[in-house]
Amino acid sequence: MAALVLDDVHVEFPVYGSQRSLRRAILERATGGMIYREKRGSERIVIRALAGVSLTCRDGDRVALVGHNGAGKSTLLRVMAGIYEPTRGRALAQGRITPLFDTMPGLDGEDSGYENIITAGSLHGLTRAEIERIIPDIEQFSELGEYLTLPYRTYSSGMGTRLAFSIATALNPEILLMDEGIGAGDARFAERAARRMDEFMGKSRIIVLASHSEYLLRATCNRGVLLHSGKIIASGTLDEVFERYRESTHEPLAG
Repeated sequence: MAALVLDDVHVEFPVYGSQRSLRRAILERATGGMIYREKRGSERIVIRALAGVSLTCRDGDRVALVGHNGAGKSTLLRVMAGIYEPTRGRALAQGRITPLFDTMPGLDGEDSGYENIITAGSLHGLTRAEIERIIPDIEQFSELGEYLTLPYRTYSSGMGTRLAFSIATALNPEILLMDEGIGAGDARFAERAARRMDEFMGKSRIIVLASHSEYLLRATCNRGVLLHSGKIIASGTLDEVFERYRESTHEPLAG
């Protein structure tokens, strides 16, 4: 059984040397979080990226994170993944988490394709035996052949994307965290990649997906959460959340 629980989570980032009003305005537009001075007379400015977020996800949940740029979606995903520690509150997970925020999971240019497969698998918590079991699948799907024995720096950008995509989708996630989906490289590869992505997502017990595409979110998710300025302002069915989003922005999500 998989579960993901956030209890009154706050995330704050200190920013130094940002006293000028123009700099402050730019920061506010870029982050969308609440900006305040830590204390009167202090030079330290703090961006509150998440404020009191509580959310529970259980087996079968496919959760759509909705909100404008800077609403807190990416920060929330990174808290769920354990990349960011909450300033206050707690984030608890039961089950293996696979974060797919892009298709380049820290691949090392000097390591071979095979060495990068082993490293990426280890970073996702796989044992050496589990990694060995997924290597044939990665070999077959990536179609990189002898290039897997060569340094990653010798790959073209398309080959690198194919390797990263093949590694990411060979994993067996219990909790899948995604930000706008992941790319699949060249056009010839795209159709096979789309089918593989559908199968990959179907294996997950819990999915949390942040996107601006209503089409993608409706095709993938069964409930929604609307974020604004680091707070959850609506949670429920997709229809309810999209309606509230439109009311708050007066414009539809992109297709």
